[in-house]
Amino acid sequence: MAEAALHTATTCKIRHVHIECPICLTRFIDPKILDCQHSFCLKCLQELVDKQDSKTDFILCPVCREKTSIPAKGPSALLNCFLLSSLIDDVINPNSPEKKTCSPKCRKHTDQELCFYCETCDLLVCLKCVVFDHRAQNHKLTEIKDSIRTYRQAVEEALMRFDECRKQFQKVDDSIKHSQHRLQLMVDRALQDIVAKEEEEVEKIRKASRLLQERVTQISIERGGEFGSKQSINSDKMSRAEQIVASVNDLMQHADDFELLDLKLKVMHNLTFHNELKFQTVQHSKSFIWFKGHDVVTDADIGEILEEEKWEVKTEFGKEGEGEGEFKFTWDVACLSNDDIVVTDSERQILSTFTSNGSYKSQGVQSRTEDGQLKKPIGVAVTSDDLLLVTDGQDVKVYDRELRYIRKFRPSQNQVEGQSESLLVGIAVDKKDRIAVYDFGRKVISLHNKDGSTISTIHHDDIGDTDNPSFISVNNKEQLIFTNLLESKLVCVDFIGNEVFNISTSLDGKTVFSTGVCCDDAGDIYACIVRKNGGGDGDRDGDGDGDGDGFFELHHYDASGEHIGCLARGLYGPLGMTFTPTGDLIVAALHSVKILHRV
Repeated sequence: MAEAALHTATTCKIRHVHIECPICLTRFIDPKILDCQHSFCLKCLQELVDKQDSKTDFILCPVCREKTSIPAKGPSALLNCFLLSSLIDDVINPNSPEKKTCSPKCRKHTDQELCFYCETCDLLVCLKCVVFDHRAQNHKLTEIKDSIRTYRQAVEEALMRFDECRKQFQKVDDSIKHSQHRLQLMVDRALQDIVAKEEEEVEKIRKASRLLQERVTQISIERGGEFGSKQSINSDKMSRAEQIVASVNDLMQHADDFELLDLKLKVMHNLTFHNELKFQTVQHSKSFIWFKGHDVVTDADIGEILEEEKWEVKTEFGKEGEGEGEFKFTWDVACLSNDDIVVTDSERQILSTFTSNGSYKSQGVQSRTEDGQLKKPIGVAVTSDDLLLVTDGQDVKVYDRELRYIRKFRPSQNQVEGQSESLLVGIAVDKKDRIAVYDFGRKVISLHNKDGSTISTIHHDDIGDTDNPSFISVNNKEQLIFTNLLESKLVCVDFIGNEVFNISTSLDGKTVFSTGVCCDDAGDIYACIVRKNGGGDGDRDGDGDGDGDGFFELHHYDASGEHIGCLARGLYGPLGMTFTPTGDLIVAALHSVKILHRV
């Protein structure tokens, strides 16, 4: 009973949904297929043509409004829909024995079965057609089973090419979404900076402030509109392509061999869409916008809008030595919420703090308790509440903003026999105060809660060892980005170790070293690059001035690892780096610290 009920319900659905003509709303009689793949009764199509102007040479589909050329012999010469005819027969005679599979008869020689396919004419033919019409003209003839096999293979290859188009669409779409997100973040930041400058100058700059805000908003609207428009165009293209693919897949699954060959020209024509399926991209550079304030303000000018990202050194402080504010080996930097800068000196085994303009403030932890005294400080990072985290040998030590020791934790609690001793180098903290620690002694990265408890331990082939020290950062997508200095690698993994991307930082075919790395609020990546080929020791960049700066550069990558460009040069000895709350970039540069800003 249940099977009978199901059969009845299915049959009713087929009767009402699939085998009724959209024009007369009754069961199809002699159904014909238009180029858009919609089907109608021959009589209904003929009536449509009869009502049209005699000069009109096409049929406008009543469903989708797509045009189909009227054959010279009229609608009767349109392709038959054998699938619908078969469905109708099944609905009318649901209990009839299974139909015998037989070849259709030739239209020209009605007593002959169709048994060959002419590749030259794209036509099913009978034996007489072969003898009298096709063989004499050296047409390419194949048996139906061979032709349908080749046909199906061609369809499969076309669908595979479409899959590549789908992947390209997804890549472009993800890139546009990231650019939209970054643009919005930078627009918000630019507007905030403009407002801060306005409040600082008050009445003198109010008029100019409104003009700049309008300009930023205008840029946001123009670029956002461009991003949205291209994204919409790409989505529309993809949607239309998906519809064609769905229609072809449905046809390939349900039509028999003869129907497929009858429709071959139109199906293969429809599948050529991927040749024109080109997705519109956006320039990543258009996601950048920044506000640069001026120190001298007039009634008409408080600053300017930067639409192209460039950096230059704004401030540099420190020199080689062992006095106050001097360094032997600056390895890493961090920035507190009040813009104070904290620097690790691995040779002098100290932390030092400086103001945002580079004025020396204090030096700590050298003469504190035994636990608080640093022995091999390398990496430094800061939490949301201004706790300083310093990697020191096998421990992460915690200090307050006055450099007073608070506590420590050890990422590797137990030493495993045969395993190298833990040696911590890089450290990074995300917005939720989760701590990533780079252990190049054990070649692992461990992730911890703020109290030091372990979240996960990540193993990866490109994590450097003691002969290959590298750096680490964390972005806003719960992903870790780390460098492999000697192998010129920039690697991204998620918090459980799944690789997101792994790219070479080689530039222009030349080997480079990747050192410090950090991420902005949008997830874009900034990495210090050291070019391998330089001058001698007295002239490290080979330009004759003896400074060596030309081979040390700041490079920009988007969140997917795509290289955007070089932003700055002349960063001799760049190692660790970080962003300030105001958006400047601080770089530890061996014997000094450099602060870069956008220009």
